[in-house]
Amino acid sequence: MTSSPEPPGTRGDADAANQASSWGAVFFSTATTVFLAELGDKTQLAALLLSAESGRPLIVFVGASLALVASSLVGVLLGRWLARLVPPQQLERAAGVLMVALGLWLGRQAVIHLAPLPLPPA
Repeated sequence: MTSSPEPPGTRGDADAANQASSWGAVFFSTATTVFLAELGDKTQLAALLLSAESGRPLIVFVGASLALVASSLVGVLLGRWLARLVPPQQLERAAGVLMVALGLWLGRQAVIHLAPLPLPPA
């Protein structure tokens, strides 16, 4: 017995719509997250200073953009490789621990530079 093709509006169309909305959701959440994470960070400040010093904002923009694309590529490739080795929940947990550890370390460095400990008298 042969099956007839599915009429429009059935499962095939729904799968295509789900795949398109999934792509859009991943793209939008990635773009939004990276944009917000990059606002006011040291890379943006470096680009601001380089643009002001050089007087060539277009060249600074192109250079900074290529650098961000290259560093993002490294992150994506490393993430894909790690996803094959580590379950997603452990990867999320490790990323959270790493972010907290980096935050504490950077906070400690800031405190040390802002209020250095007095040296004992010699």
